[in-house]
Amino acid sequence: MYLMTIMNHINFMKLALNEAEKAAKKKEVPIGALLVEESGDILATAHNLTISLPDPSAHAEILVLRKAAQKVLNYRLLNTTLYVTIEPCVMCMGAIIHARVARVVFGANDPKWGAAGSLYDFPNDHRLNHSPEIISGVCRDECRILIQNFFRARRKNLARN
Repeated sequence: MYLMTIMNHINFMKLALNEAEKAAKKKEVPIGALLVEESGDILATAHNLTISLPDPSAHAEILVLRKAAQKVLNYRLLNTTLYVTIEPCVMCMGAIIHARVARVVFGANDPKWGAAGSLYDFPNDHRLNHSPEIISGVCRDECRILIQNFFRARRKNLARN
């Protein structure tokens, strides 16, 4: 059963990586997310759109929570798992906690912005009223390489201009 869970995590993270690729093609920071019901059905998928929308809150996690909440007509997204390629930031972890997402599975840590254990550890702050389970490192290398390549290319283009 545990092996099956690992395989599910990998399969869902591959879908989140597909979303991240969509963001990269739009010159957005390549972060992808999806929200999955306990049954294994996908409620929503999204990728970063902060530049396209222009909206500083249009992170993949926020957009996927919004889509899912509209679909189920409830801001509480109980018994769901959020898959995201990069560790959620402070804003996104706050929304995840407010939505009562049961579990967050992410690929690569974010030491500059991460709020699921890297810079901040919201899930283990027992002053908050909800603590989602955190599973990190699923497809870590693929997630890390995608975002590193994006920022390398961006720095290279900035240096040319």
